[in-house]
Amino acid sequence: MPEIILKIENLKKYFPLRGGIFSKQIASVRAVDDVSFDVKEGETFGLVGESGCGKTTLGRCVLLLTQPTDGKIFFEGRDLIKMKKKELRTLRQRTSMIFQDPYSSLNPRMTVGDIIGKPLEIHKLAKGEEKTRKVIELMKMVGLSEEHIYRYPHEFSGGQKQRIGIARALAVNPKLIVADEAVAALDVSVRAGILNLMKELQKELGLTYIFISHDLSVVKHICDKVAVMYLGEIVEIAESEEIFNHPLHPYTKALISAIPIPDPTVKKKRIILEGDPGTPIDPPPGCRFHERCSFANERCKTEKPPLQEMKTGHWVACHELRHSSIIDQ
Repeated sequence: MPEIILKIENLKKYFPLRGGIFSKQIASVRAVDDVSFDVKEGETFGLVGESGCGKTTLGRCVLLLTQPTDGKIFFEGRDLIKMKKKELRTLRQRTSMIFQDPYSSLNPRMTVGDIIGKPLEIHKLAKGEEKTRKVIELMKMVGLSEEHIYRYPHEFSGGQKQRIGIARALAVNPKLIVADEAVAALDVSVRAGILNLMKELQKELGLTYIFISHDLSVVKHICDKVAVMYLGEIVEIAESEEIFNHPLHPYTKALISAIPIPDPTVKKKRIILEGDPGTPIDPPPGCRFHERCSFANERCKTEKPPLQEMKTGHWVACHELRHSSIIDQ
């Protein structure tokens, strides 16, 4: 049975809002608010939710690219937040990130060889001819040609740029990669190639992915387990097949009902959510989804629902899920 490679406990990230003459803190943006989950070695863990729910901030906090406000991050059994800079620098070789926009995440003044080889220099893994050999090896691994090594990012298509980003992420031989909307900026025709490449690399190199996306069709294709976020909190976690076939939380049901079916003869019932999402600056009390939920009662408006295991391996944060009428709909 695969071991847990990443364990997140009560993670929070609040961004201060300042105002007035003396720039005093007047409020906080609760981007990530008390989030906990585990990721097993070799699996692809999906984070989904609408824009502004905190997916990207959570992913950056996992790698300490954004410093968390509170909570614990255990990677391979070690608490990253308590590590000293020297220890953390060494451990950073075990983690990496694929950024959302391949157009802005690559330095336009650097050649492809320099971009991919930079992590090798920073971590003192290779230099000179050895670095060049390693860069060419990485380029071939992601489907690029050796002759591309001296070209600049503007000479490549969007899909090729994302392959460069993947090669850069693989340069330090990581075990965990956070992929933040890795195919969102690409044409639909290119996405399949990038997703298949990621799956092949995972199998070949034994990688673990945290895959952040708002595209549920992509998540269903690539992820083993899925966590659904709403306003900085996780409202449901389950295996991918379970969550897409038997969603329990009303918000998850609404998201999945919006997935288009490529068959015009099939009519699918959409769940239309009323109202607008709350703000992470001043989130609603109790259940943060209660203002848009047709099943909400007085308890939902005042008491925050805990994330509970409703079925084996299926965790949901909802007071009303014990009512069969909600579970069956």
